[in-house]
Amino acid sequence: MTTLHPTVEQAQALIDFERYDQALALLGRHLADDPGDIRAWVKIGYCHLNTAAPRQAREAADEALKLNPEDYGALMLRARAMVDDGGWLDVEPVLREAVRVAPEESYPRAMLADAVWRAAIVKHARTTGTGAISHSEVDRVSREAADLAMEALRLGPEDLYAHEVAHRIASAAGNGTVSDQLDEAILRIDPTHAEALARRTKKAADAPGVNAAQAAELYAGALAGQPNSSWMQQQLDRATYRLLRGTRWLALLCLVTAGAMINLFPSDDHPAPALPLPIGQRLWSMVIMAAIWGFGAWRRYRGLRAGVQLNVQSLIRRGRWARVVLAQSGWAMLCAVLIAGPAWAELAGPRLLFWAGLVPVAATIWFDKNKAR
Repeated sequence: MTTLHPTVEQAQALIDFERYDQALALLGRHLADDPGDIRAWVKIGYCHLNTAAPRQAREAADEALKLNPEDYGALMLRARAMVDDGGWLDVEPVLREAVRVAPEESYPRAMLADAVWRAAIVKHARTTGTGAISHSEVDRVSREAADLAMEALRLGPEDLYAHEVAHRIASAAGNGTVSDQLDEAILRIDPTHAEALARRTKKAADAPGVNAAQAAELYAGALAGQPNSSWMQQQLDRATYRLLRGTRWLALLCLVTAGAMINLFPSDDHPAPALPLPIGQRLWSMVIMAAIWGFGAWRRYRGLRAGVQLNVQSLIRRGRWARVVLAQSGWAMLCAVLIAGPAWAELAGPRLLFWAGLVPVAATIWFDKNKAR
């Protein structure tokens, strides 16, 4: 292992504390006295990388490579500087040299797989003159990159970046089985990995038979591990909105139940009942409607985890359409109660209430369906 000059060690400590300007000043003074310290040039390069100055980092890497063209640290610094400067399509020779110098390292091989894959996709697009590419074509043009990624995984089974590159290639090729396996491996290494967690949660939430409440539970659980994920919050909001949309169906069911109990549209087979209805029958209508809400909404809401309950309340405050949905549910329920509760002497009033409750909800219930997707 190369022994670092005490000044370079001190600079590394400053880099660890993200005090890059002080580290640069210290290393600059050191190189003025000892311009042949290759490690100092590499440290300067990483200071520039961490302060979004890839061209200066590349210049530092070039100075280090003049001292030793086969220095692994300098080669990787140059590769990363090129990538940060938008040079993915030109970095392959540098990475191949890094792999040759350090064949036991997984990171440069994973980075090479990434570069080869990107270059292959761009070359295919330029050759065919189209940006569209099928899964089979991706699989064909990215075979070398896939082999490099698999070798990187063999060399570094705990290398997170190697798993990410392998997943990207497998996903683009439409290999869902391998993609899922790699996601599980990524989450084993890093249980809070944002992208893998989002992919696994979305797959579970989109599975057949998963209702809005279950999807909301899944996204709330994932959001607990990634509280700053705006995408996860958006998906939780969508699942929560689907839950709120369900209240309109309950309100419509209550409206139809009230109309059926009073038989708003009599026929020869089902003549109109004698009005007003007995109070017992009217109360029974109320009991049925209460049962619909008790089992359909309140019981489900109480069974949700606290995070989903809080998001329901938050979405109602934040979302205009969420408030519209609740207002429509409330209006339809009010019409249902007014149909079933009073002692009507004729059907004209209940019929008017029935249509007044039905039409506003039915007019928008399909219009906003895309908002739940």
